[in-house]
Amino acid sequence: MNSLFEFLDKYLIPVMTKLSEQRHLQAIRDGIISTIPLIIVGSFFMIIAFPPIPSLAALVKPYAAQILLPFRMTMGLMALYACHSIGYHLAKSYHLDGISGGLLAMSAFLLTSVPVSLEDKGLALLMSNLGGGGMFVAIIMAIFAVEVLRFAKTRNLTIKMPEGVPDSVARSFEALIPAALLLPIVWLVRDVAGFDIQQFIMELFQPLVLAGNSLAGILVPIILITLLWATGIHGDSVVGTVARPIWLVLLDQNIAAVASGQPIPNIAPEPFFQWFVWIGGSGATISLVILMLSSRSSYLRSVGKATFLPGICNINEPVIFGVPVMLNPLLFIPFLVGPVVVGTLTYFVMSLGLVTKPFILVPWTLPAPIGAYLSTGGDWRAAVLVVVNIVIVTAIYFPFFRAYEQKLMNEAATQEEEN
Repeated sequence: MNSLFEFLDKYLIPVMTKLSEQRHLQAIRDGIISTIPLIIVGSFFMIIAFPPIPSLAALVKPYAAQILLPFRMTMGLMALYACHSIGYHLAKSYHLDGISGGLLAMSAFLLTSVPVSLEDKGLALLMSNLGGGGMFVAIIMAIFAVEVLRFAKTRNLTIKMPEGVPDSVARSFEALIPAALLLPIVWLVRDVAGFDIQQFIMELFQPLVLAGNSLAGILVPIILITLLWATGIHGDSVVGTVARPIWLVLLDQNIAAVASGQPIPNIAPEPFFQWFVWIGGSGATISLVILMLSSRSSYLRSVGKATFLPGICNINEPVIFGVPVMLNPLLFIPFLVGPVVVGTLTYFVMSLGLVTKPFILVPWTLPAPIGAYLSTGGDWRAAVLVVVNIVIVTAIYFPFFRAYEQKLMNEAATQEEEN
């Protein structure tokens, strides 16, 4: 086991650490995370428009379109918000003006969509290109726009205003030449040449989306996240940077299907991992907390009491660093195997249609059964599945926990004899 940790420390951790520190990936992570409050609040309007109680659903149905308006203006424009935020964070990382970076990113992204004519009502943009379906386009346009801004800045292709001019005015003129370089390029490619940027990028990334919704696409992030946490690195932050855009596309497709009355297509948007795999946090450590509450080791029992409430709210850093699970050969195996087992079980349960596939993003600090119930639109079977998963992971942890418990008790007894 020590050899395994040494291998991870030598080969996996350096690569994943560099990946997590990469400038563009950091901007993507921070930009998408900044949209989560809008996505969560907007998602709750899906529950209101499609309540799980049949009698209430029939009552609300005539008003569903009106109720869904806040959802369409938040989740439905997710890529647009993310694009601005990614541009802002990437520009700030280069010590450029974040507002200019965000605006240039958003304008370039909007130019990739050709408006459609609505007869005498003017032009309109298709919202399907501005939501989760356009996320990869938003990411690429944000990076492209900020790199153009940086190119102009490093070569002094900016208009500098004299001292005394308000900062807001000076910033707007500094972005003038970058905008004059950026927008014509996108316009020439999309409108003059007729190259559909949206369609091309969506088709380019479609294999990633399909792979992310497969069993392998579920198991790979589970394994990587647990391996990183086991060595003391925040696995969710590292792996989520790459995986979250895919998860959001899957979530957007699920929501669109529910809103149109179609079957839910995808199993593995982010709520799948949050509520059915990371129960109590990465490694499904709520099971370990439950075992510690009645431990024969006074140390583990005290840690269990201290971490029970955070564990219910899916905060498990106190468990990982307090037990510790990190670099612990006895607990590493259940920490990895437990999530893999329940992730696989949940995948097949949802594939068979026994539990509704998740389509709502709800606050991650809710207790898992409640979060699972809400994320599936009020499917009580989802809450039952969470409880079953907790029981399974607890059984997997049990023999390893007993071995670690005995080890601590032996060490405590030896220390008392020496004293």
